[in-house]
Amino acid sequence: MRKPIIAGNWKMYKTFDEAVAFIEEVSDKVPAQDKVDAVICSPALYIPTLKAMADDTALAIGAQTMHEAEEGAFTGEISPAQLESVGTDYVVLGHSERREYYNETDEAVNRKVAAALAHNIVPIICCGETLSEREADATNEKVTTQITKALTGFTAEEVKHMVIAYEPIWAIGTGKTATADQANEVCGVIRQVVTELYDEATAQAIRIQYGGSVKPENIDELLAKEHIDGALVGGASLQPASYLALVEAGARIYG
Repeated sequence: MRKPIIAGNWKMYKTFDEAVAFIEEVSDKVPAQDKVDAVICSPALYIPTLKAMADDTALAIGAQTMHEAEEGAFTGEISPAQLESVGTDYVVLGHSERREYYNETDEAVNRKVAAALAHNIVPIICCGETLSEREADATNEKVTTQITKALTGFTAEEVKHMVIAYEPIWAIGTGKTATADQANEVCGVIRQVVTELYDEATAQAIRIQYGGSVKPENIDELLAKEHIDGALVGGASLQPASYLALVEAGARIYG
């Protein structure tokens, strides 16, 4: 069984003081790292402080995006080298909001994955379909294309240490949630894509999260499914109690 990974994606929420108060509340309550990987992906300017606060705990700190270049004249961006220099553990890449609002392409995601690996940052690679694509029965084709392009050029050993997050766009922040069976089916498709690109061992090693209105009320059913190894969580990760409930659910499943 793969160790669950619960990653909270704060998006553009929380002031600095609110972020610090959250980490103070949860960092010493997160279950041991041998039970579950607990991650908070915060706004980038908070990462150094939050990382320092969490350093002696089981809580990991991640970023929500990054540029692919080492450095350069890219006003407002943050590089993988900069993230590594403050101890960033994970980075979310290809989130649907980045794709929709900032024109992030599959090819750009691939380059960013390479940059993350070069700087010892674990990439959380997002994929997922719109409502119209689901209704047109194009879900499998969409995620297959996204994952195939994201993983181009990487070895099986590199892929084993990545994380993939399936996030049906129609379920993000809408209150709608794919059923556990729907989510598991698509996560199974993703695992099959990895099998075809690499081998069964690689597909069984990589962890696949579900993201889309995950909350304490539905996390147990989702994590009980064969191909779902955790969750990429938005709104429910903003409150200490609900975030801890999600992490504890992951620890129960693995324990």
